[in-house]
Amino acid sequence: MPGRSPLGAGRVVAAAAVAFSFSAVVLPQIAPAGPILPAFNPSNFTPGAPINNTYFPLVPGTTYRSAAHTADPDTGESGFEVDEDVVTSQTRNIAGVPARVVHSRVFLDNVLIEDTQDYYAQDKSGNVWYMGESTKAFEYDDNGKIVSTDTSGSWLTGVHGAKPGYIMPAHPTVGFNYYQEFSPADDAVDQAKIVSLDRTITVPAGHFTHTIRTLESSAAELGVFESKFYAPGIGPALVQENLDLATGESLNKIPLVSITHANTPAAVPLPPGVWTGMAGLAAVLCATAVSRRGDRRRCPVVGR
Repeated sequence: MPGRSPLGAGRVVAAAAVAFSFSAVVLPQIAPAGPILPAFNPSNFTPGAPINNTYFPLVPGTTYRSAAHTADPDTGESGFEVDEDVVTSQTRNIAGVPARVVHSRVFLDNVLIEDTQDYYAQDKSGNVWYMGESTKAFEYDDNGKIVSTDTSGSWLTGVHGAKPGYIMPAHPTVGFNYYQEFSPADDAVDQAKIVSLDRTITVPAGHFTHTIRTLESSAAELGVFESKFYAPGIGPALVQENLDLATGESLNKIPLVSITHANTPAAVPLPPGVWTGMAGLAAVLCATAVSRRGDRRRCPVVGR
């Protein structure tokens, strides 16, 4: 989703409450080609233009929620993660381009661990550009008090020589390899390659056909791969973290759970029983985590 770190790490734990359909497929072998850095020119943008790319639409007032049980492969710590991305009505002028602000937050066991402002703009040709991000990651002590705030990964076009990249090209083609961001001074050098144009997936938010699948990586985290599925008219619908290129299996799978709009809160309803099952799962996971850590954080209440 917009705002979510493209290279998260963890271990997936299957649960019927957040079941979704996806068969692991070894990624096709595509002739290697270095990522292109798109040529950026502010004159190619129209102020106030909507972001309506079929595979990355950003309508103000829309909220995307994804959720899954995730775990950190390095520490073994696990929890119930909820990612929330809100397309705001705000814009920020970045390098001469009014960029749409998307407020992204990540919760683990009902505790805010990451708070980000992502900035996007669409050019006259329909390409959606990633213009930068302002991010904060929080670390807590056992009493729930913030003990550190990490802003690494934040970057803005034009600052420290940073250049924007595509988050979604106007005309996706298999094999197209592109930078999503290019700010080496800020360790922001994510890139993506389109590996499929016609995947079918089923997640709690719905059944989607003709989805685009990307393979994403970063020179700042060599050997770590992620795959995303972009559904037409929706945007990111499934994230696979820590992908094994040989087997096609991933450690964490985070599906889109719901999409709501400010004026039509039930625009994309959940399948019956999904939220009930997720709430029960979250309660069990939180109780286990609290018992292990000995902290007093409240367990999550998951609902619409």
